[in-house]
Amino acid sequence: MKKDTKHLRADIVNQSLAYIYSYIDTNITLEELAKLNSVSKYHFHRIFKEETGENLFDRISSIRLQKAANLLITNRYSTISEIAQMCGYSSHSSFIKAFKQRFSYTPTQWKKGAYLSFSKKNVTLEEQINDDFFQVEPTIKVVPKRTCAYIRHKGYDPSVAKTWQRLMAFAYERELDSSVQIGGFHDNPVITPYNTCQYVAAFEVSKDFEPTNSISKIDIQESLCAIFHYEGVYGDVVKLMVYIYHIWLPSSGYEAKTLPPYAIYHKNHFLDNNKSFIVDFHIPIRVV
Repeated sequence: MKKDTKHLRADIVNQSLAYIYSYIDTNITLEELAKLNSVSKYHFHRIFKEETGENLFDRISSIRLQKAANLLITNRYSTISEIAQMCGYSSHSSFIKAFKQRFSYTPTQWKKGAYLSFSKKNVTLEEQINDDFFQVEPTIKVVPKRTCAYIRHKGYDPSVAKTWQRLMAFAYERELDSSVQIGGFHDNPVITPYNTCQYVAAFEVSKDFEPTNSISKIDIQESLCAIFHYEGVYGDVVKLMVYIYHIWLPSSGYEAKTLPPYAIYHKNHFLDNNKSFIVDFHIPIRVV
């Protein structure tokens, strides 16, 4: 496969996933994704499946349900119907059916605590949360939009380091300022197995950046955020997420949006053999 073709196919997938995550509350169609990428519906569907190994609509459904499962935990003041709509379900009954098929519990059971039993398949809350997290008080403020160059990665695991190294090699070759490094976290590891969690390695670029070499471009949307400043070692970012989702958010007076959280690294433990990190972890929120 030619380099230009490889980049084009990667960019089609990345643009499409960015669109899906941004507009998960809408009825996303094959036609609009094909139009977004200036290809036919047939070619788009084929490229997406070949590059990801997944059927497009299976992936969209999975993203919707993962988002809904997390919001049912964090958004105590939202109704099940409101959460279903936030995640793109126009039918209450179809949401309940799809949710139970995926998680073996109804949304009502899940919201009342059934997720605690489900989570034991991955990790238990007791394994993740320690007293240190309760001392971390977030700053609440509006964070402006950022434009980033990025690579997607599957899994919250040490192999993320290779993705970061490749991204920084690209920055070096293009003589780009990579001082603002950002990690995007699409999934709650209590709900989603570590090896299937979706991660993004990114650094901030100017608005006129033109993506090449299978490196794509994305905008992190402006949002009200809760920002947690934290210093730790490998594995602690995931623990911080668990604390935020399961302890802080439900009693905070705020609710999570469907926008993914992200960490701005002041010290990136995936680079230069760092054993520790320093981050500002951003959770997009709204007032209850």
